[in-house]
Order: sequence, then structure tokens, then C-alpha cells
Amino acid sequence: MLDRRSLLLGVGATLAGCRTAPAARSPLAAAARARRLIAAARTQVGTTVKYDPAYTVLPFPDGDVPRIKGVCTDVVIRAYRDAFALDLQALVNADMRADFAAYPRKWGLRVPDRNIDHRRVPNLATWFARHHLALPIPRDPADWQPGDIFTSLVAGTGTHIGLVSDRDGGRSPMIIHNIGWGAREEDALLAWPITGRFRWALA
Repeated sequence: MLDRRSLLLGVGATLAGCRTAPAARSPLAAAARARRLIAAARTQVGTTVKYDPAYTVLPFPDGDVPRIKGVCTDVVIRAYRDAFALDLQALVNADMRADFAAYPRKWGLRVPDRNIDHRRVPNLATWFARHHLALPIPRDPADWQPGDIFTSLVAGTGTHIGLVSDRDGGRSPMIIHNIGWGAREEDALLAWPITGRFRWALA
């Protein structure tokens, strides 16, 4: 049985998709929110020092594994929680309960699993796309904006996600991500084929 907080979070997330888009923030406000998001992601560097994809039973909502470890999705999830109190665990779970068929069927599940669904890159990409947050992938690396979310295809089959930093990496903006050695900020945006670009809660 859902507790009252979980129910309210789920209903709020479902109704959010029915509302008209909020008025755009000013460029200065959007830039400030991007800085806040990046700062929240950057605090994970040196804190999350392990990559650990093990299935873990989590509290709900706001569930997390110990911050010493995690996967690429956890960088994004934690940054949004810390910066804006936006909980992708609850939001993805509510959307999957509302329309499970809209999400990838790659793991043999027949019902949503609030312990792991939000920690899978294809599910996050689907949630962002369903909430009209997808943007064109830039031809020029300079056109990426701080706070943008990227998804990539790694080694032909693996999926990856991270945040674009506000620091220049030389070839492209730096990214904050965890691809196997803990959370890092590095010049790696163009290291793998990019499959998606999203922007959430900034503009």
C-alpha cells in the first residue's frame, strides 16, 4: 500500500504532464539554476568513488545507495535531488505506473520496480522525452549548454548518461559522470556516440 506522501508524489507527477508549460525563466535565472545543478553534481566528485551496478532495495521516495558508490544515472539523480529537490525515483515510478507500455521492455519486468527503474539510462531517456525535454544534438560541441543532460552509447551496447559542465575541456565542454571509476569531471563528451540531449528544470 502506498503511503500518503508517495501517493501525492505520484499524482503530482502524473498531473504535471497535463499542465501547460511554465513561463520561461530569464536567461540569468536559467544560468543560475544550471550553476546550481552543476555544483550539486560536482560535490559527488571525490565522494562517489566506486561504480557499483548491483540491484539494491531502496527506500521510497528519495531512495539512494550509499554515496560512496553508484552508477552513471545516480550522478544525475543526486544532482537534481540536491539542487532542486526533484526526485526522479518517484517521478519515473509514477509515469511508469501510468503508462508502463511506453517504457523499454529490456529487463523482463511486467510491472514497475521502484528500486531500479530510475537507475536505468533508457528509462530516464524515455521519461525526459515523454516530458518534452529532448533537444537536438548539436553539430558544434560549443552549442552544448551547462546543465544539459547527454546520453551515449558505450562499447556498442552499453548506455551512459551524465551532465554537461560549465568548464571547457578543450575539445568540448567537460562532463560530470560515472563510467566506472566513481564520479569524475573530465573532457569526455565526445568519447562515445551521443544518442540524446535533454534539458530539465533550467529554462
